[in-house]
Amino acid sequence: MKKLMVILGLLGCSNWVMAQPAINKHPNTSEAGWTDMFTPNLSNALAPKNVWTVSEGVITASSDEALWSEKQYNDFMLDLEFKNAPGTNSGIIVHATETEEWIPHSVEIQIADDYSEQWGKAPAYWQCGAVFGHQPVTKRTVKPAGEWNHITITCIGRNIYIVLNGELVNECNMSLFTSGEINPDGSKVPAWLPNPMATLPLYGRIGFQGKHAGAPIYFRNIKIKEL
Repeated sequence: MKKLMVILGLLGCSNWVMAQPAINKHPNTSEAGWTDMFTPNLSNALAPKNVWTVSEGVITASSDEALWSEKQYNDFMLDLEFKNAPGTNSGIIVHATETEEWIPHSVEIQIADDYSEQWGKAPAYWQCGAVFGHQPVTKRTVKPAGEWNHITITCIGRNIYIVLNGELVNECNMSLFTSGEINPDGSKVPAWLPNPMATLPLYGRIGFQGKHAGAPIYFRNIKIKEL
């Protein structure tokens, strides 16, 4: 590592190395650079009327309509808490270049109640912390429905790092996903995700899926830091 630092320093890259965030743990969001993604009343969010509500800092939806950041992001760290209900199937959406037909034009970090019968038996890349449809987590760390979870998503170039409840559970290199049909591990890509992740733009909105598959999802303390 010291040799690498010396080489990068000679190349004028030492500041870049020092500036890289710790991607294997939750950040201290009280430090400089962190901001709330949304105002307390969601006035800076893009969302359909009368779907998303806030009560005592907890954000939830009454139907399957996404909540979007007004701003578009490139490299960033996103830190927040979520709580599942029994049977929750939701997600956090990154690199979204469209908000209407967002599914094939973005990457979804899966949120799910893995303790429910339905999602506990689903394919591994449908379970909580997965890069949905592409890469599962290395271990299950999501808490049972009704308990708050802490998740940090770091996007740097084509790399996505996911820390869930204190553990790095997913490291995904989008560049490896060059097919819209088969993932690098041989699993089949869902038919509704035909665009290879390797080809997706990296500048887009961040979104939160609403009440999907009949079960609600709850978010709070959504903070972001641009890198």
